[in-house]
Amino acid sequence: MAKLEIGAEVTLKKTFVWAIDWPGWCRSGKDRDLAIEALIAARSRYAKVAKRAGLELTKVDADDLRVAETVDGGGGTEFGVPSSITKLDRRPTSKAEAERLTSLVEAAWIIFDRVAERSPAELRKGPRGGGRDRDKMIDHVIGADHAYAHEIGLRRPEPSRADRGTVDAERSAVLEVLRQPSDGSPLADRRWTQRYAARRIAWHALDHAWEMEDRSEPAP
Repeated sequence: MAKLEIGAEVTLKKTFVWAIDWPGWCRSGKDRDLAIEALIAARSRYAKVAKRAGLELTKVDADDLRVAETVDGGGGTEFGVPSSITKLDRRPTSKAEAERLTSLVEAAWIIFDRVAERSPAELRKGPRGGGRDRDKMIDHVIGADHAYAHEIGLRRPEPSRADRGTVDAERSAVLEVLRQPSDGSPLADRRWTQRYAARRIAWHALDHAWEMEDRSEPAP
């Protein structure tokens, strides 16, 4: 029996793979094999998220994975966002499972904040000279989270990095929504399901946390 079930979102140019029961443990590559390689490489990083949530992450390699669902991606996938809501994202969620998923989303935010605190204001540029610096990246994540809150039915004033209380209040409201058991239907009669919301929100926070870590180091 496989130790870890994964999903795959595939286009001709980019593929995302993710650990189905571990929101935020998601990586991409030009094809599925490269995406799986990146997912395995990120295990030690994601283990810190699991630990923060009070969970233990199983040690796995590529032979321990089973692709449980493959879906076609689209323009969002090629742009760099895992955008497809899958059948497995529509599974019901018990109270206990909702609490577990929520703890991992909260842990992803905590990891993001801690990485941001220790990162330099000016981050190393990419090979083509691009990439946001730290504060702009923080603003980007806060702005994206505000849009995500809207997707799950919340209507709140837009938070700001300059007022930490507004960020914490919106995050608390999001976590309260995710903490509730679900029959798998879209939240607030929109599009996102609870499981998809958890994996999308956690992925985005961790994707930028890990980018900040990578770009805080000198170029190899």
